[in-house]
Amino acid sequence: MTTSDFDAFRPPEPEGRRRRGGARGTGQRRRTSGGDGGREMPMVPEVEFESYYGRPVVKAPPWGEEIPAYLFLGGVAGGSALLAAGAQFTRRPRLRRNSRLSALGAIGVGSLALVADLGRPERFLNMLRTFKVTSPMSVGSWILATFSVGAGAAAAVEVDRMTGSRLPLGPLRSLLPTVDVGGGIWAAVLGAPLAAYTAVLLGDTATPTWNAAHNELPFVFVSSAAMASGGLALLTTPTDETAPARVLAVLGAAGDVAASKVMHRNMDPVVAETLHHGKVGKMLRASEILAVVGGLGAVMGGRHRGVAAVSGLCLLGSSALTRFGIFEAGIESAKDPRYTIEPQKRRLAARRAAGITDDSITTVR
Repeated sequence: MTTSDFDAFRPPEPEGRRRRGGARGTGQRRRTSGGDGGREMPMVPEVEFESYYGRPVVKAPPWGEEIPAYLFLGGVAGGSALLAAGAQFTRRPRLRRNSRLSALGAIGVGSLALVADLGRPERFLNMLRTFKVTSPMSVGSWILATFSVGAGAAAAVEVDRMTGSRLPLGPLRSLLPTVDVGGGIWAAVLGAPLAAYTAVLLGDTATPTWNAAHNELPFVFVSSAAMASGGLALLTTPTDETAPARVLAVLGAAGDVAASKVMHRNMDPVVAETLHHGKVGKMLRASEILAVVGGLGAVMGGRHRGVAAVSGLCLLGSSALTRFGIFEAGIESAKDPRYTIEPQKRRLAARRAAGITDDSITTVR
């Protein structure tokens, strides 16, 4: 007889059951309506399916801590590019400069984190070999690449200004006015898609928490990006030019709290547990508190340099905790089959209660 690692999960066999090479159990042979009448059929109790030996139903993504770092930094970069464009058209040179440099720095470090998770740089380049509009990863890779070009060009103009036009650009210097305007607008246009596509990418997976929140997750991520970029500008820019940053930070904080509340309410109550309990629950509660504190600080004390800096740190911390918390909740939800099976059962019961019996799901009628 062979043994298996799964033997410990098997229920004990009833006494009297016929074993191969052994004697028959005493008593009259039983037959079932499903048998052929010529052999004994095992009598098994009705069981309720949960998962195969209690194993996870879906496979958790093999992503490390670099991915939530990229989610956070991508949002900072997108929001900063949008803020820089606003500063450019409202003639706030220091806010424009700091926001452009922040956008390039954030997307640069975020891209390094993404490549570190991929393992080899050429894997990211391979994703640019094709463009598939139905694939969030393909579309997102192109958004990231093209955004980086615009953000890099706009930041290069700022570096040239900071060095007193001493960069060795040669004949390219005549193009700087065009790059100054075009690069900034290009990065600003792609800023919101950069902040949102990662939410679409997560929601498109089978991971229970992310999939259950796919409708609200883009609003959470975009609001979080606005909050973080506004907070970073409050931290790096003198208060006499931070009025647009204060507005963006407050709108982002309010939107983040509101969208998170709606997301929690609309999710399946079982799956929503992953956002409320344990380490993730603490992270998301702290994120909400920091968002409220940072938003109030931006409104009431944003003209005071110290208060503005503290508010900016709170808003950045809130955004980071939101991204890391949602990421961790998704990973944990994939490990427990309960978060996959119970919502499926509830959705099936709702369809049957509505009289839908001709779909593709097999059920006992």
